[in-house]
Amino acid sequence: MTTFVCYPKCTTCQKAKQWLDDNGVSYEQRHIKEENPTAAELQEWQAKSKLPLKRFFNTSGLLYKSLSLKDKLPTMSEAEQFALLATDGMLVKRPILITGDKVLVGFKESEWETLR
Repeated sequence: MTTFVCYPKCTTCQKAKQWLDDNGVSYEQRHIKEENPTAAELQEWQAKSKLPLKRFFNTSGLLYKSLSLKDKLPTMSEAEQFALLATDGMLVKRPILITGDKVLVGFKESEWETLR
C-alpha cells in the first residue's frame, strides 16, 4: 500500500495529489498535522529514502525558522533530530510518499515518474 503523507492546504501537496490521481496511483492519504509521524517512522523512512536527515526538515516553514533550527541542527544528535521532527508535523518536509521499497520526500515530478 502506498501512503501519501501531506498537509492538504499546502500547494505542493495539492500538486502531488493531483499527479497521483492523474497517474492512477492508489494511495492512502495521511494528514501530517493530525497524524504526526513518529520518530520510529521517520527513522525507517529516512533509512529507506537514503536521504540525509536534513532533507526531512521543512526548512522553509515558519516553525523551523522561529525555532532557529538552521543554527541548532548541526549541534544536535540524530536521535534528538528525529525526536524533534516527531513533535510537530509542520517541521517535516512534505509531501512524503511511502511505497513498498521507496520513500520520496517533497514533490519532484521527475522522481515521482519512477513510480509508474
